[in-house]
Amino acid sequence: MLDIEVIEDPAAAEASLDPIRTRILHELAEPASATQLAAKVGLPRQKVNYHLKALESHGLVELVEERKKGNVTERILRATAASYLISPVALASVAPDPRRFADRFSAFWLLALAGRTVQEMGKLIAGAATAKKKLASFAIDGEITFRTAADRAAFAEELGVAVTRLVDKYHDDGGSGTAAGGAKAGGAAAGGRKHRLVVVLHPALNTTTEPTNPAEPKEEKD
Repeated sequence: MLDIEVIEDPAAAEASLDPIRTRILHELAEPASATQLAAKVGLPRQKVNYHLKALESHGLVELVEERKKGNVTERILRATAASYLISPVALASVAPDPRRFADRFSAFWLLALAGRTVQEMGKLIAGAATAKKKLASFAIDGEITFRTAADRAAFAEELGVAVTRLVDKYHDDGGSGTAAGGAKAGGAAAGGRKHRLVVVLHPALNTTTEPTNPAEPKEEKD
């Protein structure tokens, strides 16, 4: 079972979004039969079987084992992953394309980059699993509180400079020059492996009951 499976097929995405099937996928984190699932989700076994067949046809659940009980064969199934993400590939004709525009301060560009990350990582994870190899990746997740909007802008500027400096230091493109923003252009040098780098900064969601404007952090006064 995968930790996360990225769904690319539109039909599989549609099947997974059904509330009953979503519940079934959740329950199938642990292997179970249609009879066991029926008791958990409060539906007749025949209806559960119908949903299981739909999920299995799209590769979202898999057969673990078959158990003989008299003249009946009980099928034990489980979900193929603990969690699922729907890739923008499933909405290919309307999926956001970060290549259409590039604005460091655009929330929509950030969303387009996040969508591309889901799409590319889904393909990379599937490829690594097929090749039985580890996938090299790295991420940082944290929160920072800015006293003022000016501090936030200064941080973003310094972060951009620092990242550009690191890219210039480590990127090897065989000497094909430097692109806009300081990152070197061109393909990877012979024997090298190109990597994607995305750095994002956005307001954290407010988890308190106090109403705030999510587009702008509250500034404190001296």
